[in-house]
Amino acid sequence: MRLFAIAAFAVGLLMTPAARAEVTAASASSFTISAETEVSSSPAEVWRHLVRVERWWSSAHTYSGDASRLRLDARAGGCWCERWGNGQSVEHMRVVMVMERDGVRTLRAIGGLGPLQGIGANGVLTFTVAPLPNGTKISITYSVSGDPSLNLGAIAAPVENVLMEQFGRLSRYSASGSPD
Repeated sequence: MRLFAIAAFAVGLLMTPAARAEVTAASASSFTISAETEVSSSPAEVWRHLVRVERWWSSAHTYSGDASRLRLDARAGGCWCERWGNGQSVEHMRVVMVMERDGVRTLRAIGGLGPLQGIGANGVLTFTVAPLPNGTKISITYSVSGDPSLNLGAIAAPVENVLMEQFGRLSRYSASGSPD
């Protein structure tokens, strides 16, 4: 399993300078990670970039080793899935909400990313794309919960590092057309 592999937790934060991130809560049975950044791209452009996950997600954090095999079906019940040779596949998350209200778009998916899936932790990942006078604010929140014996608070910081690497890639892709 390569997605969010334990060894990858050592990867440093690779975010755009304006991005702010933090573990906002952590306990034995849960943690929440939140981040936001601003880009000069329009909300419509940022939304198109967000749903093209295969273009900004790091291949190092996939099971197949190739992010081009990822797909995000941005509709309730849609799959954030990865498929590759010999019928292999992973459902990383299930989309539970795609909504726009007052110009603010929200995509919410449920599932445990990477090793969280294997230990039975539940996660809710929410992306928000909001218009600003000169661009867009992109926000992300990942709330994870599970049995207290999992001691989830102890892995909050490493999960934050990997998730924020991806958020940084999305931010850069939205700002410049390249995640690197």
